[in-house]
Amino acid sequence: MLKLFRYLRPHWVAAVLAPLLMLLEVAMDLLQPVFMARIIDEGVMQNDTTRILHTGLLMLGCAGVGLLGGLGCTVYSSIASQRFGADLRRDLFRKVQTLSFRNLDELSTGSLITRLTNDIVQLQTMVQMLLRIFVRSPLLAIGSMIMAVIISPKLAGILALAVPLLFIVMFLLIRATLPLFSKVQNKLDKVNTVLKENFAGIRVSKAFVRAGYEKRRFHEANADFTDASVKTQRLVALNMPILTMILNVSIVAVLWFGGKNAIDGSFEVGSLVAFINYVTQVLFAVSSVAMMLVRISTAKVSADRIQEVMNTQPDIVSPSAPVKQVEPHGEVVFDQVSFAYRADSGKPVLQDIQFRAQPGQKIAIMGATGSGKSSLVALLPRLYDVSAGSVRIDGVDVREYDLAALRERIGIVLQETILFTGTIRDNIRYGKPDASDEEVVAAAKAAQAHDFIAAMPDGYDTVLGQRGVNLSGGQKQRISIARALLVRPSILILDDSTSALDMSTESRLQQELSRLMSGRTCFMIAQRVSSVIDADKILVMDDGRIVAEGTHTELLASCELYRDIYQSQYGKEVSAHG
Repeated sequence: MLKLFRYLRPHWVAAVLAPLLMLLEVAMDLLQPVFMARIIDEGVMQNDTTRILHTGLLMLGCAGVGLLGGLGCTVYSSIASQRFGADLRRDLFRKVQTLSFRNLDELSTGSLITRLTNDIVQLQTMVQMLLRIFVRSPLLAIGSMIMAVIISPKLAGILALAVPLLFIVMFLLIRATLPLFSKVQNKLDKVNTVLKENFAGIRVSKAFVRAGYEKRRFHEANADFTDASVKTQRLVALNMPILTMILNVSIVAVLWFGGKNAIDGSFEVGSLVAFINYVTQVLFAVSSVAMMLVRISTAKVSADRIQEVMNTQPDIVSPSAPVKQVEPHGEVVFDQVSFAYRADSGKPVLQDIQFRAQPGQKIAIMGATGSGKSSLVALLPRLYDVSAGSVRIDGVDVREYDLAALRERIGIVLQETILFTGTIRDNIRYGKPDASDEEVVAAAKAAQAHDFIAAMPDGYDTVLGQRGVNLSGGQKQRISIARALLVRPSILILDDSTSALDMSTESRLQQELSRLMSGRTCFMIAQRVSSVIDADKILVMDDGRIVAEGTHTELLASCELYRDIYQSQYGKEVSAHG
């Protein structure tokens, strides 16, 4: 946790001023019981109104100075803690951007959202408390104990018994709650995961009338989180009653022994009142420290979770000495490639993949769901690394390229269409922010998106909702294709990205792709035979292997699996027309 405090260094002025101003407030608070004793012993007991007025004005003056110190401490501690949180959140977000798909699979999106929000808020709160309460309470406790000893070393023995007892209570409480706070954060991860999945798929749940199921799923996650939180807070709640009891017993003891001395005249009444005030300040200050240590326990769990992300090393990075610029042609070779998402996951997703794509060829990939099609194309831009074998582009292993340079030459339209909040224009030029309007329109026309965009009231300046909710599936796919075409890649990957298009639109799109991708390599995952019938090479996959490759005509003659796919779709077409 201490490693994260380096984020306070840029804000050291505020971080230093806050405790200094709190020191001023504590000094003024320590003077108040002294003034009170003076008012009682020299004013009330001596019937001296002038002394009462003079000392009262001093008390008000000191209280005013203390108020200014407290306000200043609050302001500067807030500045330091908020800027600390902002810098930490920025670096954590940047770190997440460097992680590979494999890293993100292990951490999960819901957990990352919790760490970037709730966990950082926990640390912000802790920093503010450290600069305020953790300065005020120890100083007030130490100062009050010193003043109490000065007033009556004999009565100070009561504090010598009460304070260690308070620390024992604190130790036991923290030891019991620390593992529970970790459990609470993990339960919160699950709540966020369920929320993310539900909000992202709310249309699906409504379409299939699964709102009841989703409610139960959220209720279970929410109930688990609530139960864990209640169990934790129940333990934390024991703190204040125990500490209050110790405080009251201590005050009764002071009144018992100090009162006897006040009655026989060996101890002034004002001093007894001042001593009781100091005892109260000591015990409340120690109580505040106890509560803060519980908060620190919570923050430690959050800090460990943030450090886990910060310490995660991306397993896909650019080599230290990347290959110099290679003339992009688009030749792709998969050489004895095997791949598994996890080393300990058993059977690989891809096994012994071997094929070559010449520059300018259109390579189609077909197969049943789960046969490994998307996993295969994900290896080209190094979204994942091979487990065995190699993938080479233009004769160079993809692991030897600079990662950014490699991905800049590959355009990809993922199976799940992702659009961002913003205008259609901004979404199309996401991969090339400096693209001109003419380039954007040309890419949209090639993707068969221009007509429906132009028909919208705001055209290319139409603002999309989250994930493009105000567009149909086919419209979103075409904008995604336009986004990929705009960067003019030497290799284009279309991962089942025309599934929502009608036959006529897809036919026009295929013609444009043939024109634009002339001399460039295109990989196309498709379910419809009509989408791949003109491909230079069709790879037929089954259970993570390439079971056949060839042209449409060759596969009809030699591959039973491809023939079955063709006949099933042809039969559907016949029934549809007949």
